[in-house]
Amino acid sequence: MNRGAQAGGGAVYGLGMIGAAVYFIQHAASFGDGVLGVLKAIVWPAFLIYQALGALKM
Repeated sequence: MNRGAQAGGGAVYGLGMIGAAVYFIQHAASFGDGVLGVLKAIVWPAFLIYQALGALKM
């Protein structure tokens, strides 16, 4: 099993999560919006896949 590939995927997910959190927090109008933004940042891949599959009509 290639464990190096797994570590690379985790790094990409982590950087994406940090970037999404920064984006959502910068655009938050209130503290509650900021908290919601952090929660969205944690699950952003699920939103991405859902939208991609919807666009592909699957």
